Amino acid sequence: LYVFSSANVLQSYTMDQLVRLGISWVWMGLEGKKSQYQKLAGTDTHELVSELQSHGISILGSTIIGLEEHTPQNLDAAIEHAVSHNTEFHQFMLYTPVAGTPLFEHHRANGTLIDPECEDPSDIHGQLRFAHRHAHIPPGDETGFLLKAFARDFEANGPSIMRMARATLRGWKKYSKHPDPRVRARFKREACTLPHQYSAVLWATRQWYPKGSPIYREADSILRDLTRHFGWTSKLVASLGGRWVLHSLKKELKRESVEPPTFYERSPGFATVRPQADAAVAVAA
Repeated sequence: LYVFSSANVLQSYTMDQLVRLGISWVWMGLEGKKSQYQKLAGTDTHELVSELQSHGISILGSTIIGLEEHTPQNLDAAIEHAVSHNTEFHQFMLYTPVAGTPLFEHHRANGTLIDPECEDPSDIHGQLRFAHRHAHIPPGDETGFLLKAFARDFEANGPSIMRMARATLRGWKKYSKHPDPRVRARFKREACTLPHQYSAVLWATRQWYPKGSPIYREADSILRDLTRHFGWTSKLVASLGGRWVLHSLKKELKRESVEPPTFYERSPGFATVRPQADAAVAVAA
């Protein structure tokens, strides 16, 4: 199961219950220490994330950029707090008032919406610019903070596929000999790609980074642990398949600056729909 949950709800279950339920991924909010969100009240999110990962449960962390309390002076700290969780995936999104929500009506009443009638909802997705005027962050600066957050996570924690290998291996090591055959089968199924695809990817990841760098050491540590458990198959695939993956990475790097054109199409009559329904249609599409 891949689930969305708050930290507080997760703590109402034991790890044994989560594992037996088949929880494989958890998408959870990880806002800053001074966040107003009650879903994080009284929770040590670092400890919770680490414990979930130790049981083979991967985390998609979700952090909002541009909360009411955010300023250009404290956003770096908020980003560092999010990145320090070292989740397998991390999503950063701009705080966005969407039509039909109390937040939207609050900003409409205050006159701070950029598009009060929400006539063009196609760009209200939280990955480019604010849909409202922020009290502390100058217009246009939000995009830079968003890009900085993603870049910082990659710089500090490395490729997500490496982190996924780490979590999957932890789960297999802990539960491959579990007394419950259903639990054993679940982790065996999840770990079936470790000796092959993941071995090759980890070898290439290690070679991609300077020797001795933190990401190099992390990839090397995971690969060594993996080959200890899966033996010669993993070593052979890592050496041969890894070279092919590394070659593919270098080939891809040469053409990464070429971006295909972006377009979107409107359904017939889309522009005549009321703003609230317009947004609903866009989300459904």
